[in-house]
Amino acid sequence: MNKTFWLTLLTWIFFGIMIGAIVGSTTALLLTVNDHLGETRENRPWFVLFLPLAGLALGYLYMKAGTSAGNELYKGNNLVIESVQGKGKMLLRLGPLVYLGTFMTILFGGSTGREGAAIQMGGSVAEAVNKLFKVKLIDTRILLMGGISAGFGAAFGTPITAAIFGMEMASLGRLKFEALVPCLVASFVGHYTTEKFWHVEHEKFIITTVPEVSALTFSKVILLAIVFSLVSVLYCQLRHGIHKLSVKYTMKNHMVRAFVGGLIIVALTYIIGSYDYNGRGLDMLEDSFTQDVPPYAFLAKLVFTAVTMGMGFVGGEAIPLFFVGATLGNTLHAFIDLPLSFLAALGMIVTFGGGANTPIAAFLLGVEMFDGKGIEFFFVACLTSYLFSGHHGLWPSQTIYEPKSRLYGVRKGETIKRTEEMKE
Repeated sequence: MNKTFWLTLLTWIFFGIMIGAIVGSTTALLLTVNDHLGETRENRPWFVLFLPLAGLALGYLYMKAGTSAGNELYKGNNLVIESVQGKGKMLLRLGPLVYLGTFMTILFGGSTGREGAAIQMGGSVAEAVNKLFKVKLIDTRILLMGGISAGFGAAFGTPITAAIFGMEMASLGRLKFEALVPCLVASFVGHYTTEKFWHVEHEKFIITTVPEVSALTFSKVILLAIVFSLVSVLYCQLRHGIHKLSVKYTMKNHMVRAFVGGLIIVALTYIIGSYDYNGRGLDMLEDSFTQDVPPYAFLAKLVFTAVTMGMGFVGGEAIPLFFVGATLGNTLHAFIDLPLSFLAALGMIVTFGGGANTPIAAFLLGVEMFDGKGIEFFFVACLTSYLFSGHHGLWPSQTIYEPKSRLYGVRKGETIKRTEEMKE
């Protein structure tokens, strides 16, 4: 090993620590403010009536802060992915803007999560480091992956998962191990900065009973994984379909899109007669592990989130997919003889993994969140979901480095978006 190796290694460690510490601190702010805003809205449910106006304001902010090239900011996580791939340019203002947008969406009852804001802030911080230190082009992409890991690890308190997620997010069928060091360092530093330095606590979900290992149990888990994967496809298709139609009929006017989206969410809220599907929905998500929830809860949350995100609001989709999967698992408990908490946990992890196309990160997420309980079932379920969810996903900019199976007839090197367009 020569001097260049050690110099590069130390440089990546240095940048990983810097990115992790900054992103961990900003994510601590995100989590704390989101909790406060969520409680504020829950105590004042009529705030949802102002969601259309919040949409107007959010659309205005994004249109004014956007670029002449079609408002790149609205790509969100897709812009981060394109920057990692070298197909786009990360924008410094994306992070602060998505934070503000997420706060507005949460406060007024849009259905969203948090990891999108954390990841995009991670990308912005990494880009700031790249510019400040004039990092070489090939290393800028590596540090962007470190920013992704820092944001995810800090948002969920799962640093091992986050290290892999940063390397797995941009492409299907490939782990970008060249970013191992900054992703690993940034994820752990981001996590411990949030949890140990700022004392922010993450939600805890507990599997009380794990089924016995048997051929029958594995058969049930595989069948459930297929169901969860198809639900993730349903969400992705609905969310992107709504986005496409809303852009078409509003002539890319983001103010009009988000205003109409707010009106739809208000109408849905009063049609259902419940505020459980506004905001993050953490209360029902936690309840799904211990008691029965409405059998239609997963579908209601799926629609609320698809409308919210498809019509121009911002935030994350991990928490909503956790909700969809956990409540679906809760509903299936009436038909499948497996422990309730296990079914909720399985649905939570597998539905997210199917939508994100990150089977290894999803498996590790299950390991970290549930202390390794049911590890063999989560491994099989995550791989099954990855295969059966096809070439769909939350982020159309993901590149298909290797097709999931030659049976799909998909070409290497295409993006999910391009693959979908070729089917039309």
